[in-house]
Amino acid sequence: MSRACFPSAQHTDPSMDETAQRILEHLTEVEVAAEDILSDKQQIVDLDSRRNRNREALGALRNHSSNDHVKVCFGNMFIKFPPERTRSMILKDQEQLDKEISDLRKQLKAKVNRLNDLQGKPELRGYNLSPLSSDEIKAIGTLLKK
Repeated sequence: MSRACFPSAQHTDPSMDETAQRILEHLTEVEVAAEDILSDKQQIVDLDSRRNRNREALGALRNHSSNDHVKVCFGNMFIKFPPERTRSMILKDQEQLDKEISDLRKQLKAKVNRLNDLQGKPELRGYNLSPLSSDEIKAIGTLLKK
């Protein structure tokens, strides 16, 4: 068999290498964007789980009848605190968790739109909607009653 039958690696088309490189870079960019979205979604789930545990703790404090100190877990140790101080700490943590979750959700919308743009998909319609405020709901209620 002669060697002329097989193309050698030295005779590759440089434009094909550039095209392959651009495709690889684009796919990498899409993969990084998707991974970032998944990471944010998991962080929202984790924060929401922590928020639910705080709600359970607040319920337990509500049912706690005596003014005795309650045990609160910090890391790997328990510390006794007055119930009111514990309640205020949990409420403060709840506010912080709500803010973090809200911020992550806002960022997530932009990241999903960027991923759709990278993939050549149209932007999601209605995705940037926000819920009505309580004042807006009351105004609609009064208008409907008329």
